[in-house]
Amino acid sequence: MIGRLNGTLADKNPPQVLVDCNGVGYEVDVPMSTFYNLPGLGEKVSLLTHFVVREDAQVLFGFGSPQEREAFRQLIRISGVGPRTALSVLSGMSVADIAQAVTAQDASRLVKVPGIGKKTAERLLLELKGKIGADLGAAAGGGPIADSQADILQALVALGYSDKEAQAAVKALPKDVAVSEGIKLALKALAR
Repeated sequence: MIGRLNGTLADKNPPQVLVDCNGVGYEVDVPMSTFYNLPGLGEKVSLLTHFVVREDAQVLFGFGSPQEREAFRQLIRISGVGPRTALSVLSGMSVADIAQAVTAQDASRLVKVPGIGKKTAERLLLELKGKIGADLGAAAGGGPIADSQADILQALVALGYSDKEAQAAVKALPKDVAVSEGIKLALKALAR
């Protein structure tokens, strides 16, 4: 198994990059989040990898962080979700966003990713519950979300506020606030 590549970035053509490792060029498919953080051509690069062997192909997937690779591995374990779909999810959402969506059980965020329909999004949320959540989101810099905060966030989105507005309002709340009190405080803050 190839776990990591260290080499020179020889070519970038989304979503694929070519990494030259001492004269051997590895074609690596990367999510757009990793692609945007790559150095310039000819510079040193290090990617964590996941090697997929199928009957008709051998494909190497690369990631800029351990959290991205772990999220990818959790996604491809789900029945009906292949590496391309997992790569699409990671290209459309950060690991912290995925963790928040799973914690809040918010399918509307996943449906925004190209290739993910409502049923697939609901299956992803069900399968990932307890596997990707506050722990992975915290490691990715998103910070853990308490159950009450997830409920408040979901209530605000259900009331018609955007994800961004709802998240900003929930971040301003005390960490140990009750759901009903939190909704009231968040609505007051959003009304300003």
